[in-house]
Amino acid sequence: VELVESGGGSVQSGGSLRLSCLGSGLTFSNYVMGWFRQAPGKAREFVAAITWTGSGTEYSDSVKGRFTISRDNTVALQMNSLKPEDTAVYYCAAKRWTDFDSLPPAYDFPSEYESWGQGTQVTVSS
Repeated sequence: VELVESGGGSVQSGGSLRLSCLGSGLTFSNYVMGWFRQAPGKAREFVAAITWTGSGTEYSDSVKGRFTISRDNTVALQMNSLKPEDTAVYYCAAKRWTDFDSLPPAYDFPSEYESWGQGTQVTVSS
């Protein structure tokens, strides 16, 4: 399984970026997908997750209302109204899951996911 993120970059506060995650070596539709981020000196934290079908999503409180996760042949994270505190390396993650329309109970824990991308840097300046 290989996950490759793209779309990171540098923007000013209030700007937008769209991240994408392309998966190979997996039946994409059998996987719950998540986005996590890690800032320097901090633990990896949950950002968003989406079910197989895309009908179910969850977000961390810090990004709710600003970020949107979606999926078709890739998994995207649309990030609007970016803040300096959103600066981090963003990771795409995959978890094989048996239910097409739900998230696993620990969907917001990095240890729940089996496969990870290499990460893409997002930098937001004030």
